[in-house]
Amino acid sequence: MNTQNNDGGSAFPVPPQQFNQFLVGMTLRDYFAAAAMQGFMASPHYSAYRTWSQDAQSAYEMADAMLAERTKTKEAQS
Repeated sequence: MNTQNNDGGSAFPVPPQQFNQFLVGMTLRDYFAAAAMQGFMASPHYSAYRTWSQDAQSAYEMADAMLAERTKTKEAQS
């Protein structure tokens, strides 16, 4: 799933008066992927035989699914 157009925006937005173009922080997609990766590695069933790139790809696939579901939920509420 390619989400180049949907990164979820800023994970930790700041008020406009504190905005600094050099310190925009991570996207919500990156935040979701980091949380997924942390969950994978904390699992007692984590397989050390997988590669880190496979884990990273899986984490971003999960993040994309979370963003897609988030979009559906917001659309249903409006």
